[in-house]
Amino acid sequence: MTEITYREALKAGLREEMLRDDTVFILGEDVGVNWGGAFKVTMGLAEEFGVERVRDTPISENTIAGAAIGAAITGMKPVAEIMFGDLITLAMDQICNQAAKMRYMFGGQTSVPVVFRTVFGGGKNLASHHSQSLESWFMHTPGLKVAVPAFAADVKGMIKTAIRDPDPVLFAEHKLVYDKKGEVPDDDYTITFGEAKVLREGTDVTLWGTSYMLHKALDVAEELAKEGISVEIIDPRTLVPLDKKTLIDSVKKTGRLVLVTEETKTLATTAEIAAMVQEEAFDWLDAPIKRVNAPDTPVPFSPPLENYFIPDNKRIAQGIRDVL
Repeated sequence: MTEITYREALKAGLREEMLRDDTVFILGEDVGVNWGGAFKVTMGLAEEFGVERVRDTPISENTIAGAAIGAAITGMKPVAEIMFGDLITLAMDQICNQAAKMRYMFGGQTSVPVVFRTVFGGGKNLASHHSQSLESWFMHTPGLKVAVPAFAADVKGMIKTAIRDPDPVLFAEHKLVYDKKGEVPDDDYTITFGEAKVLREGTDVTLWGTSYMLHKALDVAEELAKEGISVEIIDPRTLVPLDKKTLIDSVKKTGRLVLVTEETKTLATTAEIAAMVQEEAFDWLDAPIKRVNAPDTPVPFSPPLENYFIPDNKRIAQGIRDVL
């Protein structure tokens, strides 16, 4: 084990896969020489592997996605970086109508082994065009896998799993986790998609959340423990495939559920999870399910307004107290 940042762990996973398989290549805006991506994840890889395998592209998300899909169906394993998740809207047809549907529409005669890496979330005062959390859009698209790694050890193993997957993966990272450190195995390992992780055992309430919210939830759980409140925290790690069993088993144990993501509330992933638990574990619930999300507004640019918009420790703690 080595303690490194999420950014370093992600880069290590990419590098190991490029060393292992020469069909793996990276493409995107400013991912190559001298820049290394907007968040410096690919820094140094172009110098090591050359500009054919770490390719700077025009500022055109539709072109990036389309080129990646074309390369994937002809035998390559592209990792396409979309600089900001908000801008993935410019490639929605390629990702949701082409990549996600090709295996089905061609009767299994082709697959699309492409990874779309992108960055969601606020906290950097980058305003409405660069701060959204849009995971539920892709969870709603049959044919796409959706990964939401929140911790350094997970992101390394999960990017390797994503690259080796024969089908398209939307790989969602959060701006504020890149500098978070954690112990990461030095060896070659993968993490199976569809297996949630219990980050903290508890008995009073289950908290299911994603991405940066999980870091906040762990802090909240530590504080509430001083009051005698025991919080169990579930990290789904992937939204598609979704590990229902781990969550439902936890709800059966605690009888209460709080769902926390940074998405705006209406039709967020929390809505789907709440509906699923209502359908499959209603008899074990001792209180209504509580959702803690951002309000249904564009992400503000103003730092005080953005701080208000994003769920904070106080709102998460209040959500837990509400169900108790």
